[in-house]
Amino acid sequence: MSGGARLTLCATAATFMAACALLPLVDLATWIFQAAFLLVVQAGVGALTRRVPLARPLTVAVQALVTLMLLTLLFANAQAIGGVLPGPEAFRHFGELLQAGGEDVGRFAIPAPLSDGIRLMLVGGVLVIGLAVDALAVTFRSAAPAGLPLLALYSVAAGLSHGSADWLWFLLAAGGYLMLLLAEGRDRLSQWGRVFGGTARSPGRAAESTADAVAPIRTGRRIGAFALGIALVVPLALPALEGGLLGPTGTGAGVGSGGGGTISAVNPLVSLQNSLNQPEDREVMSYRTNSKDTQDLYLRIVSLDEFDGTTWRPAKRSIIDVPSPFPSPRGLGADVRRTEIRTNIAAAGWYAQDWLPLPYPATKVDISGRWRYEPVGRTLVGDHNQTTRGKKYGVESLIVQPTAEQLANAPEAPSELRREFTKVPSSLPAIVEKTALRVTEGAANDYQRAVKLQDYFAVSGGFTYNTDVQAGSGSSAIARFLKDKEGFCVHFSFSMAAMARTLGIPARVAVGFTPGSPQADGRMSVGLRDAHAWPELYFEGVGWTRFEPTPNRGTAPEYTRDDTPAGNPSNPAAPSEAASSQPSAGQPSASDNCPAAERKLEGCSNTAPAVIGASGGDGPPFGTIALVALGVLLVVLVPLSPMLWRRRVRAVRLGSSGRTDGDAAARTLAAWLEVTDTAWDHGIAPDESQTPRKAAARIVRVGELDQVAADSVHRVAAAVEQVLYAPRPQPTAGLGDDVRRLEQGLHAKASRSARLRATLAPRSTVRVAWSLSQRWAELGSRWTARKSTLLRRARRPSGQEG
Repeated sequence: MSGGARLTLCATAATFMAACALLPLVDLATWIFQAAFLLVVQAGVGALTRRVPLARPLTVAVQALVTLMLLTLLFANAQAIGGVLPGPEAFRHFGELLQAGGEDVGRFAIPAPLSDGIRLMLVGGVLVIGLAVDALAVTFRSAAPAGLPLLALYSVAAGLSHGSADWLWFLLAAGGYLMLLLAEGRDRLSQWGRVFGGTARSPGRAAESTADAVAPIRTGRRIGAFALGIALVVPLALPALEGGLLGPTGTGAGVGSGGGGTISAVNPLVSLQNSLNQPEDREVMSYRTNSKDTQDLYLRIVSLDEFDGTTWRPAKRSIIDVPSPFPSPRGLGADVRRTEIRTNIAAAGWYAQDWLPLPYPATKVDISGRWRYEPVGRTLVGDHNQTTRGKKYGVESLIVQPTAEQLANAPEAPSELRREFTKVPSSLPAIVEKTALRVTEGAANDYQRAVKLQDYFAVSGGFTYNTDVQAGSGSSAIARFLKDKEGFCVHFSFSMAAMARTLGIPARVAVGFTPGSPQADGRMSVGLRDAHAWPELYFEGVGWTRFEPTPNRGTAPEYTRDDTPAGNPSNPAAPSEAASSQPSAGQPSASDNCPAAERKLEGCSNTAPAVIGASGGDGPPFGTIALVALGVLLVVLVPLSPMLWRRRVRAVRLGSSGRTDGDAAARTLAAWLEVTDTAWDHGIAPDESQTPRKAAARIVRVGELDQVAADSVHRVAAAVEQVLYAPRPQPTAGLGDDVRRLEQGLHAKASRSARLRATLAPRSTVRVAWSLSQRWAELGSRWTARKSTLLRRARRPSGQEG
């Protein structure tokens, strides 16, 4: 087998072995066989184009085109021209599949079902990585940088999957990469010709010569085995880091077997559904308050006030230093009854998130650390990686108790507030507004409309609370929810807020925790299952007002129940009526809900699209976009790594000259090495058998340098000879400038392709591999000598005669 064929085979095998790490992410493994077949075809096309031969960039372009056609044949043949040529319809279909795949990633826990969208993401991603590996290792003959795309592929899988077989996937990925490096090393050795081991004077010496001939290959294998062993053994000696990207159990909720771990999941929806269905309700925080009634003491994290039809998300707003006290709540009139309370909150040591849970509306917060204040939402957000982990803080807040009459008589909200908080996208299905109009028929004011909407979801509409529901996606998701009438807090709060906006009522969604459950020592304990989302509607004279449409979650506010006299506290345990008659399977107790409670603010935004998206054209969720962007960034940076390394080496060699004569000599030799490497990058290979003067003359002749560049090369050569041979060498100034003039001269004479090759893929970067091999050989030699010494000492007593 030729060296090129061996490299191609190893590059394909390395990509396939790294791709196996993705197997635990989905419940079916059929996609890996499709990816393997397409990888083989892709590699075969590359091998054929290299035999033509085509220019290297053209080879990669042909492979990319064939890969696109294969994906079109597999995923979009009905929309393609002739079933294989991608056109506008095929690309539109690819976009739809990627969006659906992104939504499926956000919806399902690991292992996810193998939908067409997820299959395209897996197969397409593997092919993109395979193309990058083949181009670097085979087309451009640089196997070492090919490890970066392989690392990117493995890292995605390792970050999303936490299982007992993780070590196996690491072994496969690392073994594939080492196999690729060894294949390249063998290919380079074969280009040098037969290794001469000296004249065999005896059968024993002949064996030694054969062993010497294969020593470089054996050294490479030893390096690989040693490095792989270190990678497997060293982590066992390090402290365990629990939690991580998705938590120890992979749920994304930060729940594991021990401490550590933070809530920073990529998939808020998956995290929420998993945490709601967990048998253990892990405590997020506890608090003590002087309020006599805690039924309305919701701990609010953030408000989602921007609705684009796909998701509710926080609007981009400015943040300021935390005021003390906070400004008065917007819209709250002096005639509305209110009670000032004090609450002392202690966050759990494992609970780390950016936004600070607060009773609403808070008027003053006493907390240490770096926090900033967002005035519109009246929220505190951590600055410079500040989180809630283990924080203890005191909050002064108001319990606002408007009467039904005050809400019913509220005047119209200011026009600028109505413009911002009644926006709905044109893609919102018409059924949403029609249902809102039908439900609120006969209502005389916005307050009555809001109460009718709340009662429709919580009491009279026949909706069921179910944390196991698999929400749909696309533009008809809200319509399907209104039809199926099954979901959890995200469905109910997002839908009521959207319907309120269609009626002209300013609305937003708040995310946080319900009040929690009382403990024997007087504390209130808030757990993961208390995570919740609820709508807030604005009434001038009262301000932002909470409603509770989710059946059997939290409590409906007193001012929304007409049969309860104003100012008379209602039964805090009384849930919405219809929900308790039909509890859903696996439904948690007390209060329960919503992702925003357990992650960064933008996490809750990501929850919304997966649950009740209304628009099919806004693209995949943020997590998918981030992963794709990371992949693209790696693909862009990988080819640039030789250039970046080369520039770093040049900067070190041509740096300051030092103060002693020894420093000056070292810098002179480094400048000469930079001259030979610069020439090598431009196609003039170094010849170590020549003196510096003859080597300089050869560089001038082959590179066709002008007089200025030629003089520069000769000056560096003369400085090197002085350092090597003069009794008292004198430092030579300006060597760095001479080297730069040489580079400019070589650039001026080289073709465009040669200049690009010298800049982006310099030949001298092979010195990295040579240096590593040399160091390993030296280490092996020292160990062999040491071992021989120890053996001689061990044998000496037995060889002596008395």
